[in-house]
Amino acid sequence: MNFIEEFRNSQSGRTLLEYINKRSTKPARFMEFCGGHTVAIFRYGIRQLLPPHIEMLSGPGCPVCVTSTADLDKVIALSRLTGVIICSFGDLLRVPSSRQSLLEVRAEGADVRIVYSTMDALEIARQNPAKKVIFVGIGFETTAPTIAASVIQARNQGLDNYYVMSLHKITPPVMRAILDAGETRLSGIICPGHVSSITGSNAWEFIPKDYHLACAVSGFESLDILYCVKSLVDQVEDKTPRLDVSYSRAVKPEGNLAALKIMDEVFDICPANWRGIGILPESGLCLKPEFAAFDAEKNFEIKLSEPSRETPGCLCGEIIKGTRTPLECKLFSKVCTPENPVGPCMVSSEGTCAAYYHYGGKLG
Repeated sequence: MNFIEEFRNSQSGRTLLEYINKRSTKPARFMEFCGGHTVAIFRYGIRQLLPPHIEMLSGPGCPVCVTSTADLDKVIALSRLTGVIICSFGDLLRVPSSRQSLLEVRAEGADVRIVYSTMDALEIARQNPAKKVIFVGIGFETTAPTIAASVIQARNQGLDNYYVMSLHKITPPVMRAILDAGETRLSGIICPGHVSSITGSNAWEFIPKDYHLACAVSGFESLDILYCVKSLVDQVEDKTPRLDVSYSRAVKPEGNLAALKIMDEVFDICPANWRGIGILPESGLCLKPEFAAFDAEKNFEIKLSEPSRETPGCLCGEIIKGTRTPLECKLFSKVCTPENPVGPCMVSSEGTCAAYYHYGGKLG
């Protein structure tokens, strides 16, 4: 099965759904970690096709959504410094911080630019030698290697006006935190596909080993997800939790060794602040001391005029943990819409609230 159409084959999908509906007899609650999976599940209508006793929950796998308000406040503060250019991926610009978004401070005159890769940010630094260019690095293990590569390139090219605000996070610790909290009883986990292509599927072995839960790594096409759900159902029915890989065309047990090597060269593991969860030890990536010259937090004085605060009524922090759904939020689709987002889960293309809104979840 080499072509994308084969992973959307309707007859194969019907066969898998028939199997799942016949095989599944026990109530099950599965969490898809990745925001990309949440969107794909809604887009393909998979929730509606599964047996009613199988419940799907969304997890913390949206990088924009898990970025804390406190960290966004720091970025806003940096954007107000004289001679600074902030570079970021587009979704982040619309996420409200305690008081403003990057889009709003740009309207007030701050130099905030959307980039599509770190290479764009490096080019902006080359073209503006008198300015300080700060790339806001958000994301998981999937994007971290590209940011690491940009730091090495800046060093090798002698770019002394390029900086990274590293808000990167690593995924297994937050999955552990959610399982340890026990706020949501789960039967199995759909593990992230793109992240696992970097980390390797071995990163998730702790789920069946330590928590005795079913788990499988999935791709993003309809058949990928159905194969993954089939695996989880088999594990639940047979009471044999294990790690399966339903995305073997992209994921190896050991991961992408070249990407892991460059991450290890540039980053240390450090605590990170997760929206709705708080500070988790060993769940973030910060620049190593030898790359301190490129570390925005070490080279700029970040002054916050007031303590960070969350938007009243926004349930993004609970939705990220799978303890609430958008339909339980009083703001959802009324006050909070894609045109006027209150929380990051409505901003990001991978946000749970955005998926509910765009694919009919707002109707119940």
